Amino acid sequence: MQAAVNVLFKELGSVNKISAVYETPALGFDGGDFLNCVVEVSTIMTSSKTLKTVLAIEKKLGRERAEVEGYTSRVIDIDILLYNDDVIESKSLQVPHPRIQERKFVLQPLVEINSSLFHPSFKQSFVTLLEQTSDTSTIVKQSKWLRNPRSDYDFSNINYIAIEGNIGAGKTSLAHLISNDFNAKLILERFKDNPFLPKFYEDQQRYAFPLEMSFLADRYQQLLEDIKQFDLFKDYVVADYDVYKSLIFAKVTLQPEEYNLYKKLFHLMHKELAKPDVYIYLYQNTERLLANIKKRGRSYEKSIEAEYLQKINDGYLEYIKNTHNDNIKIIDISEMDFVKNRAHYISILEQILH
Repeated sequence: MQAAVNVLFKELGSVNKISAVYETPALGFDGGDFLNCVVEVSTIMTSSKTLKTVLAIEKKLGRERAEVEGYTSRVIDIDILLYNDDVIESKSLQVPHPRIQERKFVLQPLVEINSSLFHPSFKQSFVTLLEQTSDTSTIVKQSKWLRNPRSDYDFSNINYIAIEGNIGAGKTSLAHLISNDFNAKLILERFKDNPFLPKFYEDQQRYAFPLEMSFLADRYQQLLEDIKQFDLFKDYVVADYDVYKSLIFAKVTLQPEEYNLYKKLFHLMHKELAKPDVYIYLYQNTERLLANIKKRGRSYEKSIEAEYLQKINDGYLEYIKNTHNDNIKIIDISEMDFVKNRAHYISILEQILH
């Protein structure tokens, strides 16, 4: 069961809650006792993809599906009980599970995880269904609990993570994933509110200086306020940018005399800001960056050219090369899709922590 939970975390999604384990007698046939629990998982997968993944996990853990009638003992059995509040009636999947209301060994751990859940079809709470179930079998709560595999990824010694990378590298996506999985306060760059950004892509020479100045002021204010006001209900901070990006972009976009003025102001402000405990640089090749930019479809980014992206990449790598800091992690994601491929995301976590 622990192996199953571990693989669910690595291949399906973040494990939010795990109920206690309950021992129950075999139901519908003569056999040894069963062990059951309910796990709540957050996933971006569709219900059909979730089913396919779950079946593959069962097979990986040694389950062999034989063509026999009725119930039999099995080494592992993973059922999809609920999928959001959806009602699914397909040849391969029925959600909610059609016998959920008849199984005390399902209802008890389900209520334990979330007592406010309602059955999407019956419009009754699972607490009520547990009270009314016809299943009178005895279930015994076990003293040993399953461990959440999320605990294998220990961020306890980290207070502040900054995720950096070129335009379209996936900084915000990774920040969201880490924040959701590990209870981090999320700081996202407010680029959408910058009135100079669309104008800059139309006329870079004219709008470069006001753009970079406005970004610097906003980043400084946001990081100063958000990191000082540490959220008591969050364990640490993860941001999808580091303020030093201001200097990297400014060196590419500004004229030499503008850049010298900008640099003086930047260093005055930079002294007052907290420095990240871990600085992550997501490297993607220019071809992938252009593809990502095209895919997300922001109208003002249509004119971005490969040469501009390459200069930004060079600026980041120069900064990293000249910064003697063991906390900088360069992660090449050119061949990864960590949003759609959970294994890629887990690989990134391991590179961050080791």
